[in-house]
Amino acid sequence: MGALLSLPLLALPSLGGLATFAASCCGAATCSAVCSACGNFRSSMATRIAFAFILLINSILSWLMLTPWALKKLEHLTLDYMSITCQGKQCYGWVAVQRVNFALGLFHFILAMLLLGVKSTKDGRASLQNGFWGPKVLIWLGFVVMTLFIPETFFQVWGSYFALAGAMLFVLLGLILLVDLAHTWAEYCLDKIENHDSKGWRVLLIGSTLSMYTASFAMTIVMYIFFAAGGCSMNQAAITVNLIVLLITSAISVHPTVQEFNPQAGLAQSAMVAIYCTYLTMSAVSMEPDDKHCNPLIRARGTRTVSIVIGAIVTMLTIAYTTTRAATQGIALGANGSHAYAKVSDEEPEHGLVEQQPGNSRREMRAEALRAAVEAGSLPANALDDDDDDSDDGGEAKDDERAGTQYNYSLFHIIFLLATMWVATLLTQNVDAQAEGVAAVGRTYWASWVKIVSAWVCYIIYTWSLVAPVAMPERFGH
Repeated sequence: MGALLSLPLLALPSLGGLATFAASCCGAATCSAVCSACGNFRSSMATRIAFAFILLINSILSWLMLTPWALKKLEHLTLDYMSITCQGKQCYGWVAVQRVNFALGLFHFILAMLLLGVKSTKDGRASLQNGFWGPKVLIWLGFVVMTLFIPETFFQVWGSYFALAGAMLFVLLGLILLVDLAHTWAEYCLDKIENHDSKGWRVLLIGSTLSMYTASFAMTIVMYIFFAAGGCSMNQAAITVNLIVLLITSAISVHPTVQEFNPQAGLAQSAMVAIYCTYLTMSAVSMEPDDKHCNPLIRARGTRTVSIVIGAIVTMLTIAYTTTRAATQGIALGANGSHAYAKVSDEEPEHGLVEQQPGNSRREMRAEALRAAVEAGSLPANALDDDDDDSDDGGEAKDDERAGTQYNYSLFHIIFLLATMWVATLLTQNVDAQAEGVAAVGRTYWASWVKIVSAWVCYIIYTWSLVAPVAMPERFGH
């Protein structure tokens, strides 16, 4: 953080090294003070947002490392001790991007190992997840500095093999969660309609389904008009395949056999998968290079820099959001194991057994019972002080993980580790070593094909979720 604050000062040689050093120190001190003021988050949402923000900052910093300007400033920060090269030649940030993302990935890997087995905030290690933000930020920045002293050959191997494998796993993970979201959304709406006879939810479900299909077909028409001209066989094939598979999966979702084994399947889920996969296809054709004159957006020079900057920031925000959501959906990934993670719910549990998230009325009844027992002499007076679930300062009301964590902490950090690999891979594929100014994110054939194939894989996963109950009825209780 201090290095970021000191970059603008390097453009003013008259300020000298003293100003640079002061900016670096103040940057680190300010960051530490701000994060320390956050204290120990009692809201799991605040913790997730904080980690997502760190990933966002790290991703933007990685993007800046692709530009010659940022590399020159980075070399100047090390007093010209470090020269960033790829096999002896300038590569404008290939290794720098790998260094920055490896540092954050290592940070999350260590946290994943330290937080193994944490099931509630009563475990002292939970504070490593929800607190110590000042030290954690300083450790992360320390790892970034540490990577400057690791030989570049290590990052050549890491980026070419390990980071690439992790990136593909992260993409697959996102597709699985998208399909899970589609089913969850439709089932939630159907539950509201069937159990509450809600006209509002019925209108919402039907309206959203029609809207998503309309948007999917509209994007398809736009792609055919602007990106499927003569000679653009790759775009024509990708758009056509997406349209055909969209229609096939929609038909499968309402097939009588599928409906018999899975009555909740339908066009609502298909619409969400359709619009996402169509968006992936449109993103692929609109971000490919223009060497075959198939991408008119690149030829619009007037807004090129603005579109690159906006596109990069939107990409980083999307990655941060997707990562945070994926990292907290352990149950959807089959990672719930033997520990049932607490759920945030506005409704009281229907059973009268053990509950992970007691309501305010239960806490009040418990406190009243304890006070009555102390007054009757059945319990010592310090029983009220030792009760962790009813603190006088109301902290338990803020701590939504006192009875049980809402997600697997270790899995959370492993997925963030995979996200750093995806960011590094996305930014470093086919880097243009002669590019000046800001670098376009994902404007390569590699990135376009990753999106196209991802759309196809998403259709396959969704189709399997429809036919699996038919193919294996005993496993699904039929």
